[in-house]
Amino acid sequence: MEVFMRLYSIATTLFLLIGIVPLALGGAHDYRQALSKGILFFEAQRSGYLPGTQRVKWRGNSGLMDGKVNGVDLVGGYYDAGDNVKFGLPMAFTVTMMSWSIIEYGKQMATSGELAHAMDAVKWGTDYLMKAHPEPNVLYGEVGDGNTDHYCWQRPEDMTTSRNAYRIDKNNPGSDLAGETAAAMAAASIVFHRYNPAYSKKLLTHAYQLFDFADKYRGKYDSSITVAQKYYRSVSGYADELLWAAAWMYKATSNKYYLDYLGRNGDALGGTGWSMTEFGWDVKYAGVQTLVAKFLMGGKAGNNGPVFGKYQEKAEFFMCSCLGKSNRNVQRTPGGLIFRQRWNNLQFVTSASFLLTVYADYLTSARRNLHCSSGTVTPPELIAFAKSQVDYILGDNPRATSYMVGYGNNYPRQVHHRGSSIVSIKVNPSFVSCRGGYATWYSRKASDPNLLTGAIVGGPDAYDNFADERNNFQQTEPATYNNAPLLGVLARLHAGNYNQLLPVEIPLRKPTAVQPKPTPQGLIGISQKTTSSWVANGKTYYRYSVIVTNKSRKTIKKLNLSITKLFGPVWGLTKNSNGSYGLPTWVSSLAAGKSIDFVYIHTDSPAVVSVSSYTMA
Repeated sequence: MEVFMRLYSIATTLFLLIGIVPLALGGAHDYRQALSKGILFFEAQRSGYLPGTQRVKWRGNSGLMDGKVNGVDLVGGYYDAGDNVKFGLPMAFTVTMMSWSIIEYGKQMATSGELAHAMDAVKWGTDYLMKAHPEPNVLYGEVGDGNTDHYCWQRPEDMTTSRNAYRIDKNNPGSDLAGETAAAMAAASIVFHRYNPAYSKKLLTHAYQLFDFADKYRGKYDSSITVAQKYYRSVSGYADELLWAAAWMYKATSNKYYLDYLGRNGDALGGTGWSMTEFGWDVKYAGVQTLVAKFLMGGKAGNNGPVFGKYQEKAEFFMCSCLGKSNRNVQRTPGGLIFRQRWNNLQFVTSASFLLTVYADYLTSARRNLHCSSGTVTPPELIAFAKSQVDYILGDNPRATSYMVGYGNNYPRQVHHRGSSIVSIKVNPSFVSCRGGYATWYSRKASDPNLLTGAIVGGPDAYDNFADERNNFQQTEPATYNNAPLLGVLARLHAGNYNQLLPVEIPLRKPTAVQPKPTPQGLIGISQKTTSSWVANGKTYYRYSVIVTNKSRKTIKKLNLSITKLFGPVWGLTKNSNGSYGLPTWVSSLAAGKSIDFVYIHTDSPAVVSVSSYTMA
């Protein structure tokens, strides 16, 4: 990440008209393709010696001296985002979430032909994490540093920046880092238990040691590795990681010690107290609460039932707040996207979607519904909301932009990513200097020479705005932990087995059927429908999708539409000075049989859309 900016409050606002956007994407999404691309992204983030099976061909070997100055082999692992630093905390969380995705939906990944690739992605991370843990009470948590790295714009293969390694130990503890790494090792041991028992056992040995290290020598890792503070500060502290690690240790070992640890420390470490509206690499409470709720519903709580019930209450608070059915709800954009912060908001969307998905399946197994302060929610409704978030990412949004690079036709082309923005070393091996990279490549107003397939970028702002510019790192920088939780959701959605016709949210009123407006000679068809609804500040907002079709045998030019009884923003048309709406600036005409889509959002019945003028070519 370029600079890490923690949580800040966003005042609830009314919708703003954001101008012209591309034509809306239509039809069902190809979740299998998205899953495949989402896994492929991790190969672009690899550090170290690349294997012969490497599929991202524009990448080369990099970071081959990592750890040498510290006397340890730290070659390998993942670059976290668009830079060339290896940050241990988000890398471990990435591995944990990839592993959880496989644990829950590995069979679905197998039917998609992607399980082996997903397991390779996990193993690339755990191979490195084991290297980073050379002694029971020593863990290397960073290679390189953000300050020197961000001063330069170089592809990984050309790095000239510092590759110093930073560690925690019993004199310089980091319970959050050690705890998350223990969770990653434990979760990954489950993934490999059947396919590679020896490797699984090795991972579990590291997990045991790391949990003991984290619990015995307590402290925040960024107090020991201070260079991480500007980029991955542990704002939540280490209590959540201790519980998170214990939950994964129990899941991996069935050892009652870890189950009782969760029961004994639930109150003291905040697992039963914190009501969360976010889940990510820093704040793990919602994740551990979800896992403990599963233990409880599965009859594994033992004597910890009352305490685990409090965990479950907090897990369900998270689910209800995401759905907009709690007394303190997650903010959403006008287009319906969960919104937490401007800086890389999609990390929270993918992680929340994953928790909603797995919890829906846990409830189904327990034959239960979710009970929120605003009503009861069934498991299919949880899945439907998670699906709406994934579909938004893949292009069902007011800008009709896919925020997964390489998926669909309209996706970010100027990604804030050193490797993808600089010509491949295999195409042009000429050295790219530290500052020369900024002058030649960073400042280019052109598409990246290398396609960063599958990357989930930071995403739009609170009003669904997005600027595809390389220097807009808040929105165009990808991250491994954006993708990791999404893998499980995509596998689940591809497998189906649920009613895809469920609404995004239980509607407060039935969508109004809109009759097409008569048009001159019936040559232009207009149809519109309600596609989603949500409640904010006591008001119900509706998103309407409108399709305008040229039913004639000739090309239509200078099409102007009249939209009356409109009380909100429009996306996908150009507003004229006389108040009418014309075709987008990049569409000069509408060929025979072709259509354009546009959307609008307001709090009333459908607006009246009609044709005011046009010419025939």
